[in-house]
Amino acid sequence: QVKLVESGGGSVQAGGSLRLSCVVSGFTSRTRSWAWFRQAPGKEREGVASLVANSDTFQTTYTDSVKGRFEISEDRAENTVYLEMADLKDEDTAMYFCAIGNGWLVSKEALKAYRYNKWGQGTQVTVST
Repeated sequence: QVKLVESGGGSVQAGGSLRLSCVVSGFTSRTRSWAWFRQAPGKEREGVASLVANSDTFQTTYTDSVKGRFEISEDRAENTVYLEMADLKDEDTAMYFCAIGNGWLVSKEALKAYRYNKWGQGTQVTVST
């Protein structure tokens, strides 16, 4: 059974940084498409960043609003994906979810929620001004 557990959320001042972590267990595919999504109250779930990787290469995708501020990375040995968030803004406030799939997902398709069938429970990020 695949399980994802996020951590690292919290409250931070605008301009600050946070690092989210997501650990997967029970996922055995050599190719992994990871993604971070977020959902603010009253809004749709939004794809933030994705990383697709096998043992040889990887590719990342970001939504425009976080380019240059967020970075997604993977530690395959630890079965963990990270989301480094810098220069946080109040509009980044949301529940952040980790997801994983076993296809090679890139570009806009990598940020679409229906592409993923395994999700974590989420971790809250609150940015105050």
